Amino acid sequence: MEDPALTAVTAPLVGTFYHAPEPGAAPYVRVGDRVRAGQTVGVVEAMKLMNQVVAEQEGEVVEVVAGNAEPVEYGQALVRIRVGSA
Repeated sequence: MEDPALTAVTAPLVGTFYHAPEPGAAPYVRVGDRVRAGQTVGVVEAMKLMNQVVAEQEGEVVEVVAGNAEPVEYGQALVRIRVGSA
């Protein structure tokens, strides 16, 4: 049974997902982090352009689904957030 409080931040386009802004840098988010609506949770590189992936809702990161430097498809879940959790 799906938890209705969980939402997925999905890939806005086909490309390569990155957890951090550059190699060796801290990831944008980790499990347990609080995020706010509009906060960057990763980037998807497509055709040498870095496209920010942002959370649409506030909550707590419960899973980073996609691996760093992993190819992703449009609509694929990248990060799961428990909406509104304190």
